[in-house]
Amino acid sequence: MALYAELHRHLGGSVVPRVLWRYFQRHDRELALRFPEYPGFEEFYTKPRDTLDEYLELHTLVESVQSVETLPYFIYRLIRGAYIFENLAYLELRYTPYLRTPHDLSQSQRIDRMAEIVEVVGKASQLPEYPIVTRQILCMHSRLPDEVNRAIVELASQMPQYVCAIDVAGGDNHYGDRLDEFVKLYAYARNLGINTTGHLYETPDGCHPQLLPYLMRIGHGIQIPLKHPELLPEVARRGQCLEVCPTTYFKTGTLQDIQDLKIIFDRCFDAGVDIAICTDNAGLHDMRLPFEYESLLTQDIIDFRQMQACQEAAFRHAFAWPYHQPPAEMLTDLLKPEPMPVMPVV
Repeated sequence: MALYAELHRHLGGSVVPRVLWRYFQRHDRELALRFPEYPGFEEFYTKPRDTLDEYLELHTLVESVQSVETLPYFIYRLIRGAYIFENLAYLELRYTPYLRTPHDLSQSQRIDRMAEIVEVVGKASQLPEYPIVTRQILCMHSRLPDEVNRAIVELASQMPQYVCAIDVAGGDNHYGDRLDEFVKLYAYARNLGINTTGHLYETPDGCHPQLLPYLMRIGHGIQIPLKHPELLPEVARRGQCLEVCPTTYFKTGTLQDIQDLKIIFDRCFDAGVDIAICTDNAGLHDMRLPFEYESLLTQDIIDFRQMQACQEAAFRHAFAWPYHQPPAEMLTDLLKPEPMPVMPVV
């Protein structure tokens, strides 16, 4: 039995279409009228977009209904599905807590409310009937001011029982004018002992080598093997892992040819760079993690040996997996048959 680690899943994009549509029907009259029938909503929610910016706009639809009061509703269904349908043993959920606070409050009031959001997400994720090891990654955001992003970093350091790392989101093509600011924030995070990942080298306009030295993992990073393979030896030397989310790149228009994925995997394996296969936005994609692996296999992007290497890399690079072995090895040891007793010769 394969058990999986998911290292790159957004809280906003993780809500499956039917759960979100049902919520609108019960609790949001405006959106219920906009999407009266489920098939129309599913088609709108999961269809490919032309650009990453257009794709990211869908997150605002979900963020608008995720609050202190509603987050337990969404997270319960998320964890239940991840356990029953995806065989997840480990899950890192990432999101920007500031964007789940009430919009009618002042900036300082919203900053003060972020800890409550983190606590609600943390407690709602701990479900005895669905035992998955979960942690949160708090995302700074390209649309938020430096003061808010710094508060997100400090909050991550203050709540290690729930938070395992920080990230920066909002489209890597929007970091350019603020690179110095984000470099300082990542340096600050590392000084505080916080684990780091970051959306970087996802798009051709998001290649910012200044940030690479501060990252322990790289969110996406696909443009490194595609456009900047000269960086791969340094990525391997640092022990950085790429969080590759195959379906995303075709939903955002970043890739057009499935063979580009084979180039990514082949060059990373050749250079000794680890890859963790992830879903990114499982709800937006209508995709579950085991199917990402199956799709890559059936389309000859990876073979079984490489698949197993990616599964093992995901647990090895998980920021909060509490064991020295992935669960498959633990189960193998546990389920070994007892030796048959030697019967005496009569």
